[in-house]
Amino acid sequence: MRLAIIDLGTNTCNLLIANIEKGKYEILYQGKEGVKLGKGGINKNMLTPEAFQRAGTALKKHLQIIDRFQATEVKTIATSAVRDAANRNDFVSYLLKETGLKLTVVSGGEEAALIFKGVKLAFGQIPPHSLILDIGGGSNEFILSTENGITWKRSFPLGMARVIEQFHISDPVKPEETAAIENYFDSGLTALWNQLEGKMINRLIGCSGAFDTLADLLDETAPGTKFRTTQDIRLDDFERISLKVIRSTASQREKMTGMDPLRLEMIIPSFIFIRLIINKLNIKEITQTGFSLREGALYEQINC
Repeated sequence: MRLAIIDLGTNTCNLLIANIEKGKYEILYQGKEGVKLGKGGINKNMLTPEAFQRAGTALKKHLQIIDRFQATEVKTIATSAVRDAANRNDFVSYLLKETGLKLTVVSGGEEAALIFKGVKLAFGQIPPHSLILDIGGGSNEFILSTENGITWKRSFPLGMARVIEQFHISDPVKPEETAAIENYFDSGLTALWNQLEGKMINRLIGCSGAFDTLADLLDETAPGTKFRTTQDIRLDDFERISLKVIRSTASQREKMTGMDPLRLEMIIPSFIFIRLIINKLNIKEITQTGFSLREGALYEQINC
């Protein structure tokens, strides 16, 4: 079968198309469109009329690609911004009428489980003492696992679109603003710190999103031109790139090779967030993977 998977996230709408045959898969296409569903309403748990329109436009563009590849099945998954919206039913109805696509709105726990399956597809066997992290616009998912599966997972509504809407961020960001954002994350992650107290976490596995941008900046590769199943990132390289980005102006970031225009604003709180995780948990290694929720849905189809 030829499967198309659409991941309608808070910041971007991602598309994956793959062939599946006899338990094996081949990825034929990956792409994304900006939607910024959180703009102007995420902290009020509302999707604005403009967000409705941006989502409809993105899905129609993806449908043109899906038609070109002649996919036989389409799965459309929506996450944090949609699941938390008071007007989510209106949003789902609007997109069904506009595109013919029916959204499956997943819970935070279901989102984390799909991310885990995507990482499992990338690694085969996930290294021990690893913490999986997916940074989103609306939420961030953390997963602890062993060879036998997930031991703990949690979705935190601390996404980068929420931060952008809540905090004034100067250009460049001021040290006191950086501290305020870090404190916001720190206090919001109390359940994570409690869960991991006394546990050894050596490796942070960063899924997609900001971690893709990090790898692109390190490799000086244009966004979307190099897809990585996994790539190890040295801590000193992360430190160097994150400091450079956090201290930069928006115009300076625009000129950086590897900077995704869709993450121009959100990369600042994203790197503040990653730095906090590394420092609090004394992380020794980082591995980036381009596999996440979409690949998790692919994993389910392969193994159904």
